[in-house]
Amino acid sequence: MQKKVTIIIPNYNGLKFMEPCFKALEAQSEKNFELLVVDNGSSDGSVEWLKERNIPSVFLKENTGFSGAVNVGIKRARTPYVILLNNDTEPEPDYVKEMVKAIERSPEVFSVSSKMIQLYHKELMDDAGDMYSLLGWAYQRGVGHSSRGYRKPCQVFSACAGAAIYRREVFEEIGGFDEDHFAYLEDIDVGYRAKIFGYKNMYCPTAVVYHVGSGTSGSKYNSFKVRLAARNNVYLNYKNMPFLQLFINLGPLLAGMFVKYLFFRKIGFASDYIEGLKEGLKTAGKAKKVKFRSSHLGNYLRIEGELIYGTILYIWEFFKRKLKIFRSF
Repeated sequence: MQKKVTIIIPNYNGLKFMEPCFKALEAQSEKNFELLVVDNGSSDGSVEWLKERNIPSVFLKENTGFSGAVNVGIKRARTPYVILLNNDTEPEPDYVKEMVKAIERSPEVFSVSSKMIQLYHKELMDDAGDMYSLLGWAYQRGVGHSSRGYRKPCQVFSACAGAAIYRREVFEEIGGFDEDHFAYLEDIDVGYRAKIFGYKNMYCPTAVVYHVGSGTSGSKYNSFKVRLAARNNVYLNYKNMPFLQLFINLGPLLAGMFVKYLFFRKIGFASDYIEGLKEGLKTAGKAKKVKFRSSHLGNYLRIEGELIYGTILYIWEFFKRKLKIFRSF
């Protein structure tokens, strides 16, 4: 039987996550999938581990970032769909089956985001699809809320590439993951591009995966991550918004940057955030800006509506989390 999906696992010094991740894949109820690991020049024994077990792999000589690694995997794949799966995840047995079922519901679906639950706090959500806002803030829908919720399938702004399925042929139309991003916000960027071209990104609550989180970078906030995310945020807006939309949204975007600066100053990363913004503004002209087409005007208007909705949803979920903390005292 011809396989429908290739599971691509990017790896950089993730040996400690390999065993549980592959054990979970071996337990999948749907066995009809290819597997491909793209190693980003690991030096922790990952290469030897993969070779000893004859796991199909591509061994890159240096770290090309998340974007570079998954692009190599997508180009190697020959199946209609690809699942991108972080090495620090453990999918439930029906994960692959439910992901394939979800993306096959409509040819308009580019990607499907899974129900990601925190591995060490299984009562809490990690991600129910990624969202974007007028403030230029990307965020994980549902993060920190009860994992008993988020049971309904719905459209999201973008799939979280830590555990998502994609329609491979669409990459040929919209382009792959932007390697200038290296890592961070690259999944929002590719989901944004897909929406410009009229495709949908969905959330599937029946495809469950447990996620460690920050398995490669090592922490939620660090200098490298803050700087790179700030730079990529500039790229994201410059590339995907036509100049008129950028002008209309400039006020909220600047307000979002200012609030983020205050937050990072509070936790000691203000200089890293500013350096990232400077780099982004300096090099944005080199980014691959999506060419405006009048045929996409309706899609841009829908996206603007989604940015407004994303802002409202962020505020709602933020205060809902704060209220939960307050009630716990």
